[in-house]
Amino acid sequence: MRPKLELKIAEIDELLLEMGTLAEEQLTNCVSALTKQNVELAKIVIGRDERMDELETIIEQKCLNTIALQNPLAGDLRKLSSVMKIITDLERIGDHCVNIAEIVVEIGHVPHFKPLVDLPKMAYIVQEMIRSTLDSYVRRDAALATLTAQRDDEVDVLYIEIYKELLNYIHDDKTHMDQIISLLFIGRFLERIADHVTNICERTIFIANGKRVSF
Repeated sequence: MRPKLELKIAEIDELLLEMGTLAEEQLTNCVSALTKQNVELAKIVIGRDERMDELETIIEQKCLNTIALQNPLAGDLRKLSSVMKIITDLERIGDHCVNIAEIVVEIGHVPHFKPLVDLPKMAYIVQEMIRSTLDSYVRRDAALATLTAQRDDEVDVLYIEIYKELLNYIHDDKTHMDQIISLLFIGRFLERIADHVTNICERTIFIANGKRVSF
């Protein structure tokens, strides 16, 4: 790899990891805000989304400039094109974290109508998936990316269980309908975050070995 191209790609990697780490922190904080009903923390999550958007723009521009000016070939071109898709998924993860935080603000300090058990469990799996997919990206580890993507099935199973449970509550007692609907949305947002992590895993595998896979 040419020294200048190597430097440009290293800069892009550093920014992507900053974005990925921020995405992980945003998820951790919005779930903590939910379980502890910490409205102020939820507002911090909402405010930090601007940095996620900024990083997406910076990374995309650096990728385009590198492709245009450095004429990367084969694996380097494959990586740069994949990075532009990965940052889109990271940005969407950030958006879903904001969606959850906004619901926390909306619920405020009204007590949860039931203890939250499965939603935090679901969030924990998704947090592990984000951490693991970033690790697989750094190491160019296709096997780890595959294992991470397969955990999406665990998230889907939990989401279905949460969905059915909350619908049963609506059927039996409509007193807490607004909060139940909000929790249903949170479950959906967590499920979508796991889908975006899976997309990143697919791109990581493509970067690592040039194989296109779909989970």
